[in-house]
Amino acid sequence: MKTQRRKVLVALTAAAGSALLPGTFAAAEQTPAASPVKETVTGIGGVFFRAHDPKTLAHWYQDHLGISVTPQSNNDPVWNQQAGQTVFSPFPETTKYFGDATKQWMINFRVADLDRMVRQLEAAGIAVKVDPTTYPNGRFARIHDPEGNPIELWQPMHAKDAS
Repeated sequence: MKTQRRKVLVALTAAAGSALLPGTFAAAEQTPAASPVKETVTGIGGVFFRAHDPKTLAHWYQDHLGISVTPQSNNDPVWNQQAGQTVFSPFPETTKYFGDATKQWMINFRVADLDRMVRQLEAAGIAVKVDPTTYPNGRFARIHDPEGNPIELWQPMHAKDAS
């Protein structure tokens, strides 16, 4: 019975810390934390990139994707995106995923209804390549902005149902 009790206490200790072992509670209370909680970022605060014609490109993003252009004063509104999943993933230099090998970045925007967004973009004369596969994490399409930067559109799984 003592062996069984000891195994249970060891398992609980692994899950909850040493304070559950007999005789260690007081010591656990007096021991300072080994390391403070690490500060992390809370999200993406902006996306900045070089452009040949920044003003025209900013308006293209606003007109076709609904992203507010950069505020010119503290009174101008900023783009407030909806909360949701964000993937941050460096790719190998040799990746073909972005398409054009000279492009160093690709941005992925979440959309609630990919089919509707595709129709809207095509009606505006923008070429859209829809990936025909539905993946466990959602559906995807590709477009390029007027300067050739690749843009991935992503409808997360069940996003259409949530909107």
